[in-house]
Amino acid sequence: MAEWELSRLLAAVVVLVLAVHTGCRDAPQSPKIRLTSEASESARPAGQPVKVPVRVAVAPVISPRENFRLYTPLVDYLADKLDRPVEFLQRPTYSEINDLVRNGHADIAFVCDYAYIQGKRDFGMQILAVPQIKGQRTYHSLLIVPAESEARSLENLHRKSFAFSDPLSSSGWLYPAFLLALKGQRPEGFFGRTVFTFSHDNTIRAVANRLVDGGAVDSLVYDFMVSQSPDLDRSLRVIGKSPAWGNPPVVVHPRIEPSLRERLRQILLSMHQDQRGKQLLANLMIDRFVSLDDTYYRDIRAMAATIKAQ
Repeated sequence: MAEWELSRLLAAVVVLVLAVHTGCRDAPQSPKIRLTSEASESARPAGQPVKVPVRVAVAPVISPRENFRLYTPLVDYLADKLDRPVEFLQRPTYSEINDLVRNGHADIAFVCDYAYIQGKRDFGMQILAVPQIKGQRTYHSLLIVPAESEARSLENLHRKSFAFSDPLSSSGWLYPAFLLALKGQRPEGFFGRTVFTFSHDNTIRAVANRLVDGGAVDSLVYDFMVSQSPDLDRSLRVIGKSPAWGNPPVVVHPRIEPSLRERLRQILLSMHQDQRGKQLLANLMIDRFVSLDDTYYRDIRAMAATIKAQ
């Protein structure tokens, strides 16, 4: 069985076991959710032009059910501000979200920084805005283990089981793979077993429930989950932390209609200035959206180049 197929199979087992432990049964894919009712559309006066939906894609940084719960209010806010219907799109992997943007099937997407680097290289993906969280425009990759683990560093996890989130995640795959590449090693040769969980919250739960010996996760998701469930923090221990990189960006295709791009950018950058927008951001633990220079992601490019040259 190919390594990728084995990883997907193991991921399915992890998610199934997590569902038993947590009572959460996330669907692997939520195709698209229209945030307008058929009743409202049927009430449209005859002859009035149909408003083309804006399609918003959200990468599976967290599992689909949580993505839907957290992001639907934000997407609904965009619909009201744009005065247009909105379609909320989800896919199981970062690569599939990139493909939606590449092929013009999504107008705007919330992606990971490594996925952005790949998208920029492949078809010119552009940053629209970046979330500022707790006053910071950067975040980290965290290497985590169960609280009682004897491991104190990545080296101590040799021949152990390890969970990654997604092959296009800088925090959930690229960083630990880069650390191993510096020592002339690859994940498949260093660890005894690896699995892709395809979301950071699944990785966190897999480690907390001792389904794997360690994992790599997004510090923003880790902080969010700990804030929601303090007991989780007592079940885990951080044994490694990456340098700071730019927060995961909101992106668009380079050929998006310029007026739509500018309108979306202005809505995001001004959300913190009205009460409803401010509350929505607070629910996502976001201070505000800001403009951010592409140079914040140069370390991601350097790590990817190191692994490619291995």
